[in-house]
Amino acid sequence: MADDAVVRPKADDGVRPKADDAVAHPILVAQGLHYAYDGGVAALTDLNLSIRAGVRLALAGSNGAGKTTLLLHLNGTLKPKRGTVHLNGVPASYSRRGLTAWRELVGLVFQNPDDQLFAGSVLQDVSFGLLNLGMDEAEARERVEETLSMLGISHLRDRPTHMLSFGQKKRASIAGAVAMRPKVLIIDEPLAGLDPSGAEQFLEVLEAVHAGGTTIIVATHDMDLAYEWADEIAVIHEGRVAAQGEPGLIMSDDDRMRGWGLRLPWVLEIDCAMRAASLLPDGALLLRRRREVVASIAALKDVAGAGCRGGGDGDGGAERAHRLVRRGEAARVGDLDEQAERSLSRDTVRAGEGLS
Repeated sequence: MADDAVVRPKADDGVRPKADDAVAHPILVAQGLHYAYDGGVAALTDLNLSIRAGVRLALAGSNGAGKTTLLLHLNGTLKPKRGTVHLNGVPASYSRRGLTAWRELVGLVFQNPDDQLFAGSVLQDVSFGLLNLGMDEAEARERVEETLSMLGISHLRDRPTHMLSFGQKKRASIAGAVAMRPKVLIIDEPLAGLDPSGAEQFLEVLEAVHAGGTTIIVATHDMDLAYEWADEIAVIHEGRVAAQGEPGLIMSDDDRMRGWGLRLPWVLEIDCAMRAASLLPDGALLLRRRREVVASIAALKDVAGAGCRGGGDGDGGAERAHRLVRRGEAARVGDLDEQAERSLSRDTVRAGEGLS
């Protein structure tokens, strides 16, 4: 984008509601974390991170940035060489009792569900953590049935875990964590290996869990997911938190994103191109979701023949917006939710063609 004229939107995107002020205190805080693997390879270097209760936080970073290592510190699997983790304002304890309490508070779902599922059936696997804590079998069964129903996999309760599809394994693995009713749920690369339909279903599961009051943290290098889903983003780069804040604030600087080994989300890139072409009203909020892009393009059909052609700045504006919409990456419009996809009518497409 260096060669294109980009109009930056307002700093305050004003789209996502913030976590309720009553629960906006930090539930997890990492202070000055240092960690190195065998051989002296530094993974975390003076890392500082504060996570508010009730937030949807995306930990974004390129491969090798330290995201997974950080997750393993946030649930007590790894202990830092230096630094501390605080739970609800109290320094975390690595004693047996302390770790048990920690993992009741913070659940972790691995990227590969095969690393997490081990019992003979889904029911046995989801029950394991509850029974291991000493819960009565009848109470555990009721909790598990409730969790399986919420995640839409009740029909899989008796199925052997090795006979599940990959998407079913992902849901079964999150069920095991959700059944523990953690205050914080951490998920490593939640959409890895899922097809568009499976990804949409998995995000619906996350929304249901979040609606129940759970703080959700996902680690991802998928910038589209981070931008569209999260209330906050923390960029992990070379073992540190390079930036933390609202996605629109953090991700709209293309030079910084490239310096972190990341790219602009396609929704934000289209937003910038449409602003450069004066195709969005002055003062318009940032486009944050795919359906908002569809709606904005659909609105152009009424003006496509009235001066929008060319946008007044050549290839840097309207033509660029048109190119972005049609290129392979933005063509993920096929992944839109059904309502947005239905709204992309032939008239909408014709309106887009009016931009060329």
